Amino acid sequence: MNFLIGLATGFFGGLVGLGGGVIMIPLMVSVLKMGQLKAHGTSLVALVFTGIVGAVTYALQGSVDIMAAVLLASTAIFTARAGARYANALPEWKLKKSFGVFLLTVTLLLLLKPYIPHIAGLTTGSLKILILLLTGAFTGFLSGMMGVGGGTIMVPAMILLTGLPQYVAQGSSLLAMVPAGGVGAFTHWRLGNVNSSILKGLIPGIIIGTILGSYFAHSLPEGVLRIIFATVLTWSGIKYFKTPIAKAVEEQ
Repeated sequence: MNFLIGLATGFFGGLVGLGGGVIMIPLMVSVLKMGQLKAHGTSLVALVFTGIVGAVTYALQGSVDIMAAVLLASTAIFTARAGARYANALPEWKLKKSFGVFLLTVTLLLLLKPYIPHIAGLTTGSLKILILLLTGAFTGFLSGMMGVGGGTIMVPAMILLTGLPQYVAQGSSLLAMVPAGGVGAFTHWRLGNVNSSILKGLIPGIIIGTILGSYFAHSLPEGVLRIIFATVLTWSGIKYFKTPIAKAVEEQ
């Protein structure tokens, strides 16, 4: 089961340029019955491998902007640790509700992305660098807190604000999440929020799934995938957001 969860996570992550935590975390909580906080920490460790394999696969096809990835990661590595510590301090029910809001926001971004006007032509030079640095800082905190790679923020920002092509933005996002996710994962590990026993099955599935997803990304229609992906995220997001406070407190 761990392998299958990793396979699904890697495939979706490689396909749309995400770490895959939005798929992995709900599966670990619902199928493996893992606590929300430990699922976030374990997800972030596993997603480092999604970033490495995905970035290499995209790079082999010329779909990585190294400078953009470096700028994103340069600020994300500092805020990822803060995000992980913030998640560790939250009660279980608040973390679940926050994750639900995050999933619903991601869904909205995915559905609206084709209809949002690009303003990339207005962002050049130092302004473009500043946008990438700020995006990295925000994404790093979100990554550490939510246990995700951060591609849901990085990819739309690179496409809409800096003018990078879709596939290049996805590849660059995967590369940037390696150092940022690594810092957040290490922090969660030290805080005891990682279930290392499932990583042996999870990581091989992620590696294989990411390779397959990254190659399929250049041949499948994005619109169909976006609708399917948004449906899954909406269902999960509503489920998490509706977590009763009393029930969540009792579970602790």
